[in-house]
Amino acid sequence: MPNEKKKDKRPEPIGEAVRRYLDASGLGDRLAQASVIEAWPELVGPAVAAATRPLAVAADGTLFVAVRTPAWMTELAMMEREILTAVNRRGDRGKISGIRWQLAR
Repeated sequence: MPNEKKKDKRPEPIGEAVRRYLDASGLGDRLAQASVIEAWPELVGPAVAAATRPLAVAADGTLFVAVRTPAWMTELAMMEREILTAVNRRGDRGKISGIRWQLAR
């Protein structure tokens, strides 16, 4: 089924084509979830960023974060709701459903 843009025979900006593909394939939300890893320092602030390292986001929206010390892990577990709010405030796509803190190796 031809789409309207193809009938016009005008070139489509590559960014728009990629966005449509990501949306149609369901990868747009996963990409938005993964963007948390790069934005982590801005989302959580310098103190938390210095004591943590985001590792990955699972398909169910769980963010895995390495933590330097058990003391930080305890502190972050108590702050988890606030951190989730900050992380999910960045947009309406790719929500993070939970955080798994794990001691860094």
